[in-house]
Amino acid sequence: MAAEIHVFKCLDDNIGALIRDPATGACAAIDAPEEAAVVAALETTGWNLTDIIVTHSHWDHVQGLDALKARYGCRIVAPAKAADLAAKADVTVSEGDTVAIGDLEAKVWETPGHCADHVVYWFEADSLLAAGDVLFVMGCGRVFGDDFDGLWRALERIRELPDATTAICGHDYTLSNARFALKADPDNAAVKKRLQEAEQAAAEKRLFGVTTIGEEKATNPFLRATEPELAASVSLEGAPASAVFRALREWKNRG
Repeated sequence: MAAEIHVFKCLDDNIGALIRDPATGACAAIDAPEEAAVVAALETTGWNLTDIIVTHSHWDHVQGLDALKARYGCRIVAPAKAADLAAKADVTVSEGDTVAIGDLEAKVWETPGHCADHVVYWFEADSLLAAGDVLFVMGCGRVFGDDFDGLWRALERIRELPDATTAICGHDYTLSNARFALKADPDNAAVKKRLQEAEQAAAEKRLFGVTTIGEEKATNPFLRATEPELAASVSLEGAPASAVFRALREWKNRG
């Protein structure tokens, strides 16, 4: 049986998500941005929280950990490199580890760049990626520090996943990202179409934090840093894709 997913809004623009194994009833929250929102999502679904899988240590992803642990007694899985979370974590994980949520299994990939301790969880059998703040709909996370190459390598790795892979992102910045994508890739018809979808979602106050790798390969300028038109948009024709990626990310920062 395939994993069940429920996404919901947390804080101002965080995407909360529950992943449930229907065979066993085990249920994991991706991060813990806000206790109240997670509790409301559990009440809506009727699911029982057994685990929290943490992608990284930024406050807007972990501030609900203590309260949710106290309420549900759930297991907290956190990146081994997130030293600030060591006292909260029941299990710490690194590259190559496997996390089980009931009968669901996720492989852990270390994906630094946004921050040094970031990981993603790849549920291969379910074609599902818990992407945290590495990948957004038509965007990617900021680089806190200077590890642009690290974030580019993480995105390259994610880009190799099957096109049908569903990615749950950590934030809904979709409208802003779509507008930037059109600036960087103005002749891309798929970008124009997704911008219209983002505008409609924003007008209807609908979350837009779930995507597929295929859709991102077609419309996300950061995943498309290998394409000549994106290199041209930052006047780096013939440059390595990593340099194009950095120039695009710095351009987005300024906008």
